[in-house]
Amino acid sequence: MSRKFLETEGPGWVAEGIISEEQRQKLLARYPPEARALGLLPLLGSILVGLSALSLVAANWQALPNVLRLALLLSSLTGAYAAGAYFLRRGNPDLGHGLIGLGLILFGASIILVSQIYQLVGYDVSGLLAWVVAGVGLSYVYGSRLLVLLTVLIGAAVQTYCVEALGSFSYATALLVAGGLGYYWWRRPEVVSSNVLAVGLLWQAALLVAATHSKITWFFVPAMLVYAVGDWQPQRAGGRALQGPPLVAAYLFMFGLATFGETDTYANVLRPPLLPYLAALAAVFALSVAGKRARGRLDTLLDWLLLLPGFYLPGGLPLAVATLVVLYAHAGSVLARAHRHEDPGQLTIGAVLFVAATMVAYFKLTWAFLDKSLFFLLGGVLLLGLSWYLRRRNAQVLAAAAPPVAQQAGTPPITPPAPSETSSLNV
Repeated sequence: MSRKFLETEGPGWVAEGIISEEQRQKLLARYPPEARALGLLPLLGSILVGLSALSLVAANWQALPNVLRLALLLSSLTGAYAAGAYFLRRGNPDLGHGLIGLGLILFGASIILVSQIYQLVGYDVSGLLAWVVAGVGLSYVYGSRLLVLLTVLIGAAVQTYCVEALGSFSYATALLVAGGLGYYWWRRPEVVSSNVLAVGLLWQAALLVAATHSKITWFFVPAMLVYAVGDWQPQRAGGRALQGPPLVAAYLFMFGLATFGETDTYANVLRPPLLPYLAALAAVFALSVAGKRARGRLDTLLDWLLLLPGFYLPGGLPLAVATLVVLYAHAGSVLARAHRHEDPGQLTIGAVLFVAATMVAYFKLTWAFLDKSLFFLLGGVLLLGLSWYLRRRNAQVLAAAAPPVAQQAGTPPITPPAPSETSSLNV
């Protein structure tokens, strides 16, 4: 159930006497208004203005004297910050945060250009690390999701440069993104910031695996650590938003394993040492279970089905069957949870996952002997049967809950007439 649905249907319920106006207000209080989506105009404006300024200066950079170069950098940097502060004071947060974001971009560009002016050759990331520190600090000062997004992108760019150009992983950059922005997210678990931070942390984890030349399945240990942190978040919406990207990554991996894991050629890429890998994954799993129990979210425990290490099985039929069982079980858990919570969005996701698993099962197991028309017929019958069952269960739940709700709304219960009254009426 969503606030928009309550706002649309609530007045009709009050008019029909199903609930009272006081109860409608209490229901609305349980579903606060969602935060506004991240404004794309300030973000795109900051990026385009920054790129245009950089391209103009870059075209004439070599012809400018060093003093003029420094003056240009300082004036543009201070001008962006001053203009952002001005519009924030005037009550225009979108434009103000956009200009502050532009100043953050110019700050990083200034670091790079100053090093070129004075030919400061560096073999570490200390200069660019200051850029990440500035982004984290500005995110706290202004509390802007735009600055959080820019800082995550800056951290990803700095880490990519370290891995690709310097051949090393910057643990300081990863800690700043995970720790600095992680604490910011914990205090302000907005959905957009949660998704952005989760994607940024997954990128950092992927670069760590690449820099250390580890098996790619080690990626899921830090990825599911991000998921486990979401289990401890008191606000459910923010926690689930943080868990979305890790779950998508795990599902895509399991889907790819079911589709392409036909031979043992993947063994050298996917199979880390068994005991260390399982021990690390079990530790993260225990942390996740503790968080689910503490926050009353054990109904999402079956998300961990996607992390079953089926890649240790031999390729071919055993691996295909095992991964398909996992995909079906996960889709069923999503559908069951959506039914319990009456969540149409999750119900749609569960149906899509069920269809995807069925398609893989057909192409992997029954393509050679099951006619396509029969396959689609069976799939359609299964989905129609599932839809009928869920609608029937939903109607039963609503019918069972209707009398108590009507009584709470103030409708007097209907009592049968007394025996004496009945006899007099018959006469």
